[in-house]
Amino acid sequence: MANGTNKLALIASKGTLDWAYPPFILANAAAAMGWDVGIFFTFYGLPLLKKDLKLSVTPVGNPAMPMKMPFGPEGFQNINWPIPNLITANIPGFESVAVSLMKKGFKNKGVATIEELRETALEMDVKMIGCQMTMDVFGFKKEDFIDKAEIGGAAAFLQFASDANVSLFV
Repeated sequence: MANGTNKLALIASKGTLDWAYPPFILANAAAAMGWDVGIFFTFYGLPLLKKDLKLSVTPVGNPAMPMKMPFGPEGFQNINWPIPNLITANIPGFESVAVSLMKKGFKNKGVATIEELRETALEMDVKMIGCQMTMDVFGFKKEDFIDKAEIGGAAAFLQFASDANVSLFV
């Protein structure tokens, strides 16, 4: 505990639509509770700091992903549509359909967008550190990212995380 305040250190390593929610939801919840929060964005999570987010999701290789319909009668919406990888991987545009259905489902349930969650986190002073090494490897530039993003290496994050009460890798 730093100065009597709880501290949360998160590592965000994935940047798909479904994996973007956990770090921002956890960060916002902790910040709303008065915690000091920092997120280290590395590898595929680093694009979550980009100014222009183009998030997608793929059902390929994710057997736990239900295909729920965000429209129609309630009974229709509650059907779990198991769609084989053979279909999801080979039908052109299937990923775009999955992304739009997921976004519509979130909107119908009143779930904030990733952009809204990120903005809320920034307003609550959540520290966001982009991984310098990942940035170099993937060819990103500081200008690609939101203004409030810090860029640093593992040591910068470890300095923050060294006295965290809770550390999570998502």
